[in-house]
Amino acid sequence: MRSNLWAVPAAFAAFAAMAWAVPSPAGADPAPAPAPAPPAAPKTVIDHDGAFVVGTDIAPGVYASAGPVGNGTCSWRRIAAAPAGQTGDTIDRAFTHEAQVVQIDASDGTFKTTGCQTWQLTDQAPPGPGLPPVLQGLKLKAYLDTLNRNAAQYNAANPDAPAAPVSPPQGTGPAPGPAPTPTP
Repeated sequence: MRSNLWAVPAAFAAFAAMAWAVPSPAGADPAPAPAPAPPAAPKTVIDHDGAFVVGTDIAPGVYASAGPVGNGTCSWRRIAAAPAGQTGDTIDRAFTHEAQVVQIDASDGTFKTTGCQTWQLTDQAPPGPGLPPVLQGLKLKAYLDTLNRNAAQYNAANPDAPAAPVSPPQGTGPAPGPAPTPTP
């Protein structure tokens, strides 16, 4: 009987070893979750219309576009960062028929583009300081209007002064020659 006594504990030990080696579904530890994929790097090419978050969707830097698609108009805006649910202020913008180069800063919130050919991160020099061409034209017109208004006021106050030349409306032909000099 001695041999039978040793046989039961050996069989039990083998069964216990198998029970520990094969986990049951109910008591098993869950398999580790796969590691999350690293976030995609921001793009350096903008090949379609839309609003792109700077630093997430696109990398900051100097971008260039050949201008509008077809005979359309290329429109872009740099928009300041703003709290969630709000739209930031416009930092800079253009609405043009010409090739464009724009500096998108890391502190910008969004870059929005419509109707432009592909934007590409470039090593071109960023655009110089100053106003966009549209605003430069408006500013020049305001200066000319002020000068003309001042000249008219001067002539009204000084009837003996020679008349200031009047510039024709744009596109109507060459400017008139100098005003005739009054003879005493």
